[in-house]
Amino acid sequence: MLDPKPVTPARTQLPATGTSWKDLEVALQEAKASDYQWKEGRMALYVYWLDEQLAAVAKEASSLFFMENGLGRKAFPSVQKLESEVIGMALSLFHAPPSAGGSFTSGGTESIFQAVKTARSVKRAAQAAQGVDRARCNIVIPRTAHPAFDKAAYTLDMDVIRVPVLANFRADVAAMADAIDSNTAMIVGSAPGYPYGVFDPIAELSDLAVEKKLLLHVDACVGGFLAPFMKMNGSSIPNFDFALPGVSSLSADIHKYGFSAKGASLILYRDQALKQHQVFAFDDWPRGAYSTETFLGTRAASPVASAWAVMNYLGKEGYQKIASIVEETQQKMIAGVNSISELEVVQPHSELSFVLYRSRCSDVDINAVADCMDEKGWFVGRNVEPVAIHFMVNPVHAPVLERYLADLAECVTLVKTEKLVGVLDTTTY
Repeated sequence: MLDPKPVTPARTQLPATGTSWKDLEVALQEAKASDYQWKEGRMALYVYWLDEQLAAVAKEASSLFFMENGLGRKAFPSVQKLESEVIGMALSLFHAPPSAGGSFTSGGTESIFQAVKTARSVKRAAQAAQGVDRARCNIVIPRTAHPAFDKAAYTLDMDVIRVPVLANFRADVAAMADAIDSNTAMIVGSAPGYPYGVFDPIAELSDLAVEKKLLLHVDACVGGFLAPFMKMNGSSIPNFDFALPGVSSLSADIHKYGFSAKGASLILYRDQALKQHQVFAFDDWPRGAYSTETFLGTRAASPVASAWAVMNYLGKEGYQKIASIVEETQQKMIAGVNSISELEVVQPHSELSFVLYRSRCSDVDINAVADCMDEKGWFVGRNVEPVAIHFMVNPVHAPVLERYLADLAECVTLVKTEKLVGVLDTTTY
């Protein structure tokens, strides 16, 4: 496992006297000056933006609950009410049965952590019931699954068996079946996977989970709040949620295509009883009983309020309009990239919102193209296998797409003419 490069913090001092907000605001704006201009659609990921009106709803709702603490269930029943309604709306969206339940988390990593922890607890309980000595558990996942599964397994002292995917970038269900052993606690599929933006065959994984009597987690952190609405619009989105009998849990980020303030994610379970395995409870200290159902203790209430407000503000109709913008923009981008003779969109392309493209000729280095686009002010995502430019479309890109494609064509011409060579940046984040 690669260790991150150590970062030496700037050695600053707490000021002796306070500073006015006016001066602080100026300093903060200056600090942002070197950031990529995300409001102008210059970022290929990280920020999801529709318009100022929706942003105002997200921010105002967030500010109303800025000081509240999600840990204080008795003190802030309002937060619990909003959280319950957000979870309820999501369970309905994902066709969950009446027995289902879930939790609000700080992001996809925490949601995935809770799913892995639950799987480990269920497996350990089964081992104990069978009188089997506790063995180190594992999860079986496609190689394209998010690194958060490895982070969770590392923390929980579990193994991860990553299985190579098929040529179409989707999970190889037969190979995953072969990788399952007596210590397997869970299998995983992505809807979609982040590297290529394609959906794993969740229906087949569901059948496998039922056959093997295993938990199946669906990572819909990216697609959860976009795919259902694209499907409502008539797009060919495969089934991936609780409508499939083998799906036991699902994660979905509201701070991505749900457009709420960060960090807002959900971990949802087919059966409320599964959720109990993620609870931590402790009472052997002077203060009395302490329990949390997610990893965090104190947690911000503002993302809960923001998610609740945005989901109610947009409704199905609003999300469907966003889905239409995303799909139309993605199709235009695919056509625009393919119209540049030196480039090609990687196939199969994403059913959702991703566009991956690479060079189709030896005299155009795609990394040099990426470097050139960066110099023009575009934050470029890069894929390693295959070497390609990686782009996640959201509504902010619609009005700037022509500019993006024009700059892309200029960069291709420059790289080809000057015979420029780039360097592959393997840093994902």
